[in-house]
Amino acid sequence: MSIQCSLTIAGTDPSGGAGIQADLKTFQELKSYGMSVVTSVVAQNTTGVNAVHHLPAEMIQQQLEAVSADMPIDAFKSGMIADKDMMKVIADWIPQISAPYVMDPVMVAQSGDPLIEAESRAWLREHLVPFASVITPNLPEAEDLLGQQIETTDDMKEAAEQIVTKLGAGAALVKGGHRDGEAVDYLFDGSKIHSYSAERIATNNTHGTGCTYSAAITAYLSRGIDLPRAVEKAKQFVTAAIKHSFDLGKGSGPTNHWAWKEEVKQWKK
Repeated sequence: MSIQCSLTIAGTDPSGGAGIQADLKTFQELKSYGMSVVTSVVAQNTTGVNAVHHLPAEMIQQQLEAVSADMPIDAFKSGMIADKDMMKVIADWIPQISAPYVMDPVMVAQSGDPLIEAESRAWLREHLVPFASVITPNLPEAEDLLGQQIETTDDMKEAAEQIVTKLGAGAALVKGGHRDGEAVDYLFDGSKIHSYSAERIATNNTHGTGCTYSAAITAYLSRGIDLPRAVEKAKQFVTAAIKHSFDLGKGSGPTNHWAWKEEVKQWKK
């Protein structure tokens, strides 16, 4: 039996809706063996971030070396990488790995709390983004990466192209979840634009959607699915997770990582 493996490099979420916990749940659901390297231990829940403890860069390096020396990595993703020292360790490690890299440029939590130091964003933009097979920014993150406003669908398409042509990413998926109306995302794969739309679901339970979406893309890439199709399937996965989300906690509740199974049953009817 062939087993595909996915690795997440990210921070934690003890409430289970985002970060490494969400990534591992997603990998498991999509039949990719999940592994993790912790960058930061975050005391957060559905209402916000209470405290953050960043692991020393040396410890992150040791985790990366331990897992890659012993386990196959068919695809990997990064989420919260808080400072330049962490980024440098990861950038030095990436060339040793022949696998797709999905970067979720987590800069701000769902609650609005900043998760990446401001002075580290330029280093990420200049030195880490070019390693990404695909980067998955939401609109505020794409604006931060490019230093420009994104208001229209044409702006979104242009932003996706610029992240590839100017910043050096292999592909860019600019997500439209922060816009009104239908939730449309645009992928520029280096040669053409692909669009992915889904119904706008009336819910406040969106904690961890970005983590879940990028983790689903990672899992599908680990199974050898090409990028446009991986994004399409991941979009269906995260949409189902939001549609059947949980009213848990006092803030923005978590998505439902096993909801896609119910959706598949409906598709087959």
